[in-house]
Amino acid sequence: MPPGVEFCLAPDICTPDLLGRDGHPRTGIYLPDLPLPRRMWAGGQIKRVAPLSEGETITKISTIENVTFKTGRSGRLGFVTLRNLYQVDAKTRIEERQDIVYREDPNPGAPLPAPPQADPWLDAETRDITTSPTLLFRYSALTFNGHRIHYDAPYAREVEGYDGLVVHGPMQAIWMQNLATMLLGHAPTLFEYRGTAPLTCRQPVRVEARSGPRGLALRVRRTGDNIVTMQGTATV
Repeated sequence: MPPGVEFCLAPDICTPDLLGRDGHPRTGIYLPDLPLPRRMWAGGQIKRVAPLSEGETITKISTIENVTFKTGRSGRLGFVTLRNLYQVDAKTRIEERQDIVYREDPNPGAPLPAPPQADPWLDAETRDITTSPTLLFRYSALTFNGHRIHYDAPYAREVEGYDGLVVHGPMQAIWMQNLATMLLGHAPTLFEYRGTAPLTCRQPVRVEARSGPRGLALRVRRTGDNIVTMQGTATV
């Protein structure tokens, strides 16, 4: 099965009365009750012990490893570390870590942070992508992701303070994994990634990969303003 299929397996499914205002299962059900309303997938890590194959029955075991609070430039932040094991016959095939951040509502008068310009990667292997609302809807459906920032543009703008519909962090991680798999000839045994800036729907991006000290360095870069939205590494 291709890299990223694990994001689609055994999602958290709640009845509508258990959802928060953003369409996600509200905190206090699967995660601790956090007093912060805005959720963001900040990054993660994927270790591949063996591939998943068609026809196998997968067991997913999820563990909340850590919850911490910090204060940053945008206010109070809550960090949740979630560990997922994907097993076949009680043997782990994939071990995944998700880094989730919860934030306060935006201050309408506060200036938006200005991410740095990306350094040129002249020797990079590249793939160009432009997203659409249909693509975001389909990926939300595949992963049973009810987060309204991916399909409800007025909510994304007026409540969470984005410029428009937001492209999923895991989808960008899949783009990088697919490029790494093509270049390596197989899915990377270790893939680590971190979000650095929001990516709004219809913004053209370039997925880039180049040789690094541990395998491949990867990133997703908005070509319009030269801002990196996600970066990662893939180890052979």
